[in-house]
Amino acid sequence: MPSRVRVWLNRTYAENVFFMDQLRRNPSDRAVEIHATHGDPDSPVLAAADTADLEPEGLSPAAYAEYALDQCVRRGIDVFVPRLHQAAIVAHRAEFAAAGTALLAPTPEAVAVFEDKATAYEAVRSVGVPVPPWWRVRTADELLAAVEKLEAAGHRACFKPAAGAGGVGFRVITRAPFSLSALGGFPSPYVQLDPVVEALRRAGEPVDWLVMPRLEQPEVSVDCLTGPDNRVRLAVGRTKNGRRRGFTLHERWLEPARLIAEGFGLHHLSNIQFRMFGDRPVLLDVNTRPAGGLHQLSLCGVNAPWAAVRLALGEDPGVIEPPFLGQDYTVVSGPRSLLPTPLPRQREAEIALPAVPVQAASAVEALPL
Repeated sequence: MPSRVRVWLNRTYAENVFFMDQLRRNPSDRAVEIHATHGDPDSPVLAAADTADLEPEGLSPAAYAEYALDQCVRRGIDVFVPRLHQAAIVAHRAEFAAAGTALLAPTPEAVAVFEDKATAYEAVRSVGVPVPPWWRVRTADELLAAVEKLEAAGHRACFKPAAGAGGVGFRVITRAPFSLSALGGFPSPYVQLDPVVEALRRAGEPVDWLVMPRLEQPEVSVDCLTGPDNRVRLAVGRTKNGRRRGFTLHERWLEPARLIAEGFGLHHLSNIQFRMFGDRPVLLDVNTRPAGGLHQLSLCGVNAPWAAVRLALGEDPGVIEPPFLGQDYTVVSGPRSLLPTPLPRQREAEIALPAVPVQAASAVEALPL
């Protein structure tokens, strides 16, 4: 009988409870034991795991990599799926391998390229993948100049941090004056240009933003599984147009995703996002980690998390073609169990949570980190 596989997910998105569910329901019927760590004792990933620890706060990336290596040794981890401090961790791949742990993560070079969106845009443009026009800005004057160029060309300007994930810090520029209409309904991503410029001038220190045109829908996120030989084993596009979601295998999305995944060593799971600029797709972002929505590929008969774990263990699953494309769908939230007793946030020493079965003492919606 095949041995049990022990998988660790460090501080990750709450949606990855579904990633964990798929590992347990793997088509190989192989026993999987999941370890999870997080800084929030009420993260649902801790309750969904077989064993869990609170992570130490305030560690530098280098110190966190040491902590991670110790976790792998003490917990007997076979496959580690790092999200937090991924760059520091993959730089020590050899040490993890010596400890018997495979990293489900890209090469250090790939992580370095895609940590910074400006560097990423330059890199992918060099291999023929279209990117939107963009300006890197650090001052109020640079912001104004970029916005004026975009508006003169008939585009609506937006900005986002040059480094970041999950849409954090994304804003759309408007010149409309602030009014009571802005206070109705839910908070909007729109922000008035004048207050932004004033805030930048008052700050007295530079920012690091990319200014670009607001791109149009559909947004297509291509989930890729790539081997250490730089060959893509799986590529499926998940489409988003407002509330409606769906799937695509159209080469206008998959071909540039393969170019990026294979050309830059995006080994194991990555997520490559595109939107429309005029009548053509352009790169939006590259995530060197599993997407929060990866589990949605189950609607196409694909268990991508398990295929990735097999690949990390050296068991090549071969090229995976979805047996069908699921029907259009939408995403809703639902309850997930929490650990029975909430614990205080960790400050200094590591606090081990007991290994507990998934049990419902209270519930939360599975929302992103």
